Amino acid sequence: MDTRRLILFVIFSFSIMLLWDAWQQQQAPTPVTAQEAASTPSADKPQENGFMLTKGTRISVKTDRYAAVIDTVGGDLRQLSLLEHQADDNSGPYELMSDASAKKLYVAQTGLKGDGLPTHYASFTTTATDYTLQPDQDTLEVRLTTPETNGVAVDKIYRFHRGQYLIDVIYEIKNNSDKAISPSVYYQIIHDNESNQGSKMMPTFTGGAYFTKADNYNKIKFDDMAKKDVSINAKDGWIGLVQHYFVSAWVPQSNADRKFYTTKLSDHDFSIGTILSVGDIAPGTTKSVDAKLFSGPQAHDDLETAAPGLEFVVDYGILTVIAKPLMWLLTHIHDLVKNWGIAIIVLTILIKAAFFKLSASGYRNMAHLREIAPRMQALKDKFGDDKQKLQQAMMEMYRTEKINPMGGCLPILVQIPVFISLYWVLLGSVELRHAPFFGWIQDLSATDPYFVLPVLMGATMIIQTFLNPPPTDPIQAKVMKIMPVAFSIFFFFFPAGLVLYWLVNNILSIWQQWAINRMIHTEALTKKGNGK
Repeated sequence: MDTRRLILFVIFSFSIMLLWDAWQQQQAPTPVTAQEAASTPSADKPQENGFMLTKGTRISVKTDRYAAVIDTVGGDLRQLSLLEHQADDNSGPYELMSDASAKKLYVAQTGLKGDGLPTHYASFTTTATDYTLQPDQDTLEVRLTTPETNGVAVDKIYRFHRGQYLIDVIYEIKNNSDKAISPSVYYQIIHDNESNQGSKMMPTFTGGAYFTKADNYNKIKFDDMAKKDVSINAKDGWIGLVQHYFVSAWVPQSNADRKFYTTKLSDHDFSIGTILSVGDIAPGTTKSVDAKLFSGPQAHDDLETAAPGLEFVVDYGILTVIAKPLMWLLTHIHDLVKNWGIAIIVLTILIKAAFFKLSASGYRNMAHLREIAPRMQALKDKFGDDKQKLQQAMMEMYRTEKINPMGGCLPILVQIPVFISLYWVLLGSVELRHAPFFGWIQDLSATDPYFVLPVLMGATMIIQTFLNPPPTDPIQAKVMKIMPVAFSIFFFFFPAGLVLYWLVNNILSIWQQWAINRMIHTEALTKKGNGK
């Protein structure tokens, strides 16, 4: 395989990889690796008698990071906007949760299981309908109360924290009866299976996810939930809803065994949650049951602080070992230059510098092949269809000129994992969402609105074909001319940040290859002038 064919193979393979990944996200089943179980003795998942989401009195909550709405029915968290993140169309804060539309449903619910205890259908009361975190406050508490039933009174408390995407959700259970009770508590997220799925060209994962120390991080697709309810016993961990850039996860604070579950509520709506035993509550005593709800952007530091394993929702796959250091380096460069676009350019230069000598050896080999191209064509004309003699003559020429026909392959192969890793980094980093570069590019995570970068990148690929050795095969020559244009079409749908990386990388490659071509050509002329 010569260098031209390798380049063609690499481009084709990467294109197939992207298409395959898109198809897999839509079609491929996700295996459940943890042990499935029908039930646990002390805690069974909440049962639904037909899906219905009713509305009661609305309670508005505003902090430095959230604008939230809690409903008195169930004490559900029905709406949640992230004040530090803009909507996709820049029309206002990003609305992460909402119950406004049946086609885009995202709600956080909790409840207790036990005789007369409040589920997510229960009605709560509160002393106010408007709560705001004041400048001199670090926490904001919203207390909801249900009437005492069977001698048991329950308060549900939301506690918001300044500068955090973690919300404490606490049940205070007061057993005023004359007998012990053993309730269970559940935490769940309701979500539809159609919204936040990305585009056809750039699909993204939206679905369930959970983590345990035993089974690590796993995703659960809505297609799998539709086929069969998931029921998994665990000793620790969290469960939640993952989408592009954002995540919500329930993190119980109890060390009790728990069950992770999913339930199909309707053709388009599913619940994803966990249930665990509260333990015995003796007569005349009160017990607090705590959990944390992380709901916000997939920023590494916030995720790592919130819960063990939550950082894995930023999923780089098998190339994590390369992608994480690249993200770390990109973040530190940004801390210096204060612009993500410039940070990408600097990172590209650093990567190019790291591979400079390796690339140079490949470019030298290609330059030598370019110099002997006329002689190669002459051999082809001489031997015609006698492929055996042509092959022998070509190998003799390679030996005489000290050219390794595979010499340009290794530099390309080595850099492929780095490029793919950076692709996942730029695609999945919430830090680049709505991050401006210069001029018309105000969002490096979105496509170039005027397609300037993809067009420039296509032009650089065409220039590179002229710097490479010309193919002797007419069909291959036509393919090599068409491929840069065809491949560039993919980049019309890629994030501007990724196209920027490729453009800068191509410009640097063109400069390096041109300089080496010129040097080898000068050496060839000198050699020819000396009669060698």
